[in-house]
Amino acid sequence: MSTQSKSEASAAELQALDNGFMGHPAPLRSLFFTEMWERFSYYSIRPLLVLFMVATVSSGGFGFDEVTASAIYGIFAGSLYLAAVPGGWLADNWLGQERALWWGSIVIALGHLCIALSAMFGMTLFFVGLICIVLGSGLFKTCISVMVGALYPKGDARRDGGFTLFYMGINIGALLAALIVGVFKEKGMWHVGFGVGGLGMLVSLLTYRFIARKNLTRYAQAKGVDAEWEQSNDQYKNIGRWVGGFIALLVAAVLLISTGMVSFNPEMVAEYMTYIIAAVVILYFAIMFISPRLDKTDKLRLLICFILIIGSTLFWSSFEQQPTSFNLFADRYTDLNVMGFEIPSIWFQSLNPLFILILAPIVSIIWVKLGNRGLEPSSMAKFALGMLLAAAGFALMIFASKSILAPGAGLASPLWLVGSLLLLTLGELALSPVGLSSMTKLAPKGMQGQMMGLFFASIAMGNLVAAFFGGHVSADKIEGLPTLFTTMTIFLVVSAVILLVLAKPINNMLQKSEHADEVSQ
Repeated sequence: MSTQSKSEASAAELQALDNGFMGHPAPLRSLFFTEMWERFSYYSIRPLLVLFMVATVSSGGFGFDEVTASAIYGIFAGSLYLAAVPGGWLADNWLGQERALWWGSIVIALGHLCIALSAMFGMTLFFVGLICIVLGSGLFKTCISVMVGALYPKGDARRDGGFTLFYMGINIGALLAALIVGVFKEKGMWHVGFGVGGLGMLVSLLTYRFIARKNLTRYAQAKGVDAEWEQSNDQYKNIGRWVGGFIALLVAAVLLISTGMVSFNPEMVAEYMTYIIAAVVILYFAIMFISPRLDKTDKLRLLICFILIIGSTLFWSSFEQQPTSFNLFADRYTDLNVMGFEIPSIWFQSLNPLFILILAPIVSIIWVKLGNRGLEPSSMAKFALGMLLAAAGFALMIFASKSILAPGAGLASPLWLVGSLLLLTLGELALSPVGLSSMTKLAPKGMQGQMMGLFFASIAMGNLVAAFFGGHVSADKIEGLPTLFTTMTIFLVVSAVILLVLAKPINNMLQKSEHADEVSQ
């Protein structure tokens, strides 16, 4: 073959690799499925956890009260988001993205295996499984996103579209998970449901090991670039010893708690976790605001980030009611007979990913159309819109809870939950992508990673607050449900109004500061 033919063949191969998956780099396909199955595994156990822990021992559960079960779920979900911060740091400074993702996958799979086997070996193994999923997700969560980003060179217009496809994979996994495990929950086959999640994680692990890694290496070689996901800096020494010491302390804590030598109060731990995270976030911003190395524009940007993080916490404290209060309401107080068919209560958890798959492209088109006409709302206005939509969702739940408290009333119509979850999903689509984008766009130079970590901390706080509220859905507290949902509605509306009031003046100040910076340069 002539040199020219080889060159043409090489160019054709490069073109195929660069546009091999719906106009995106070919490795995105295998990363898409790796993430889809990992999310399938997580969303398989997510809706089961609280219902399993409150189920009676005779039904195969732990027999915990609602407050304890919700607090444990809050600690689990909150820790999962917080673990992304040290997990990302370890990937950057010790393991490299590729090894961190691989080991994270293995630890998550071990966690699912522990939960599935806890039916035979006891409650302690169940909680060891949850700990493993938290630790593994801390490594997995950031690394796979970094790998997706590394497929696109700086300025590549396909980047946002690639992440949109990636996000679709997450929701396909979540949708399938709720539909499948709901069937096992109705039959009381809790650990089979947990085992299904483990199988999903195994598929994810094998997809990455035997397909994604090969595709990523081939892509990097064809492009003639270093595979940055395999690199890590060696700035810090003896990290492995610190990690080993942390794991040893964690094992000791599990042994002390499981043997009863140290008591563990989930409600108190969840409460103090919320206080500590909030204090760290506030302290961080206070230090940054008085720091002399940041100019006036940077501090204004940080102020906007701080306001958005507060709003994010309030939003996620309502949105994450789904696996707690909404799940319990669906299971206990909702008429599940639809057209003669008894639907599993967990199927309501599939509505959010289903709505996202249907509505995300529509919302994206609306923002583009408004942007072309110069009518697209600011980030803070979108944030406020998301909170108002969530408030409307909770307003529906006020009426739903009142409908079952009326004299002689039966179970609530499933349409209440469907409508509420639709509004919450619209709120998520208005707020969540904007929050992630705003943190990277507004963060001062060199602080993007820190802002993303703080945004994840807001989601962690939201999960913990949601767990606190969600624990109040029980037969002896059912009269308080309208008050609970009303409180959430008022919080969201007040926060949205404050954001709307601040949106225009802060946006004007930011534009003036940026213009002044451009003039000075």
